[in-house]
Amino acid sequence: MAEDLLSSTQTDTYDASSIEVLEGLEPVRKRPGMYIGGTDERALHHLVAEVLDNSMDEAVAGHANRIEVELTADYSVTIRDNGRGIPIDPHPKFPGKSALEVILCTLHAGGKFSGKAYQTSGGLHGVGASVVNALSDHMRVEVARNRELYAQEFSRGIPQGPVAKVGQAPNRRGTSVTFHADAQIFGDKKFKPARLFKMVRSKAYLFSGVEIRWKTAIDDGETPAEAVFHFPNGLADYLAETLGGASTYADRPFAGKVEFQEKFGVPGSVEWAINWTPARDGFIQSYCNTVPTPEGGTHEGGFWAAVLKGLKGYGELAGNKKAAQITRDDLMAGGCALVSCFIRDPEFVGQTKDRLATTEAARLVENAVRDRFDSWLAGDTKSAGAILDFLVLRAEERLRRKAEKETARKSATKKLRLPGKLVDCSQGARDGTELFIVEGDSAGGSAKMGRDRRTQALLPLRGKILNVLGAASAKMSGNQEISDLCQALGVGMGSRFSIDDLRYDKVIIMTDADVDGAHIASLLMTFFFSQMRPLIDHGHLYLACPPLFRLTQGAKRVYCLDEAERDAWLAKGLGGKGKIDVSRFKGLGEMDAKDLKETTMDPASRKLIRVSIDEDEPGETGQLVEQLMGKKPELRFQYIQENAQFVDELDV
Repeated sequence: MAEDLLSSTQTDTYDASSIEVLEGLEPVRKRPGMYIGGTDERALHHLVAEVLDNSMDEAVAGHANRIEVELTADYSVTIRDNGRGIPIDPHPKFPGKSALEVILCTLHAGGKFSGKAYQTSGGLHGVGASVVNALSDHMRVEVARNRELYAQEFSRGIPQGPVAKVGQAPNRRGTSVTFHADAQIFGDKKFKPARLFKMVRSKAYLFSGVEIRWKTAIDDGETPAEAVFHFPNGLADYLAETLGGASTYADRPFAGKVEFQEKFGVPGSVEWAINWTPARDGFIQSYCNTVPTPEGGTHEGGFWAAVLKGLKGYGELAGNKKAAQITRDDLMAGGCALVSCFIRDPEFVGQTKDRLATTEAARLVENAVRDRFDSWLAGDTKSAGAILDFLVLRAEERLRRKAEKETARKSATKKLRLPGKLVDCSQGARDGTELFIVEGDSAGGSAKMGRDRRTQALLPLRGKILNVLGAASAKMSGNQEISDLCQALGVGMGSRFSIDDLRYDKVIIMTDADVDGAHIASLLMTFFFSQMRPLIDHGHLYLACPPLFRLTQGAKRVYCLDEAERDAWLAKGLGGKGKIDVSRFKGLGEMDAKDLKETTMDPASRKLIRVSIDEDEPGETGQLVEQLMGKKPELRFQYIQENAQFVDELDV
């Protein structure tokens, strides 16, 4: 149980001394994208997640069992819990301020750094509550501790007065946070009841010991005005609701929970539920410390490794030699999985925590799940046999398609009229191949010398391609650059696009790190989004990240993506001798083959950005593309007006 995650000595020491301050307040309002990923609707709703995660941390730590989330008529959000309440006594390092004010007005201040107040938590960086405060035009925090009620109000991160005792609270404990998102930051965007309802319900599934009460005064025609969520069976209930009445290969899902403390001697746990169905495509939803990780991470890797090894082992025992052909991709075809882990000090990629990077999580999850999965397979041979037969068929079908693609690609390279400027790779199979779309012949020359001839192909573009948004089909089909691109990829546009015909595994846009390069990349992404959307949905489109600077000091050499990274290296030095020489790359054509290979093309040392679409709100992406790239200049003007305040520097 979650109560076991804290020792009895730790549960009684949550006071002002538990709050650590790592550094002062940063200009969150000036650069909100650094902290919540932007100012769009996804970022707006992330504010609620930040506050809700703090209450969930109290519940997981065993100090709260009830959370209330309310959306009011003026689109304010209130989140209450019956936990310990934020400390309101003076902070040891800031005697003139309460711990409450330090937490809400200082970045990197919280009770989750030392591990004394929380063993596992979704909030890590100590920035969540203060960021929400900074981006709200009004926030009120009420704390019920020791049978007394305290309150403090803020506006855009500035206290409107000190924390004050406002009355007695004999039958109340915990924290209540009410905030209203600032229109100066988010414009006219409003919280959507349906999106918040989905978020709240998923949190309740992730911890069976909590009850979450939902209430909204906004009627959107589909979201209940009130609801209570409490799921004793956790993720097993979640999976059953998600699959509905769909037929499955196992009568009962493989579901369970393991406490790491009992098995491996470390705090934390993992819970999971999975079943296979022919009725829909497979999916996996993963979480760490109740925070969604839509891009997966090490906990997902550990889970799939355990399932894959278990099925292959069972197949070997059952005498099914074809089970050895099963891969992770086969498992995910028809495999509907939910994975939630709780670990101490998790490492995420980015403040929005989309991907878990903690290496140890892979080992903990794999070892915890593997034994349970082996026992489940042995105890339900009927389900195990049905799943194994299904996956073997998937593997055979995949291998057959792969063989057909290899044959088709080899013949296609001979029969297709490929663009004259295409520098193709030598490998026949699509798997592992990459097409770099480069800006101009000069960049193409360096890239040609720095590429891996076996797997990396190049297609130089002549200037900027046509903006296809709103362009007539005849104009698109007659455009030489678009025609060359389609021929190189081996696919058609729009309804004629087939992902199976794609000739490369990765399509990488590699343009100069300047305004023109960004414009070309935007035009290309607009083209792929509007004409080859499955290319993005299947994770084949990427952006290269060429550096802007090269720093040299003696034999030491460092590449920097931007000015901030350059300044950081200049401040601390490279560790070499002599003066640091700074070179700025005006374009990819100025980089020699060695520089370009090491920084931008070599899979072992480069950085790529995968182009993806927000799964929760795919319609918003289309609206933004239309706003920025469509034919109506007034929409672009409106966007500039709403977001110009966040621009620090213009590169014109």
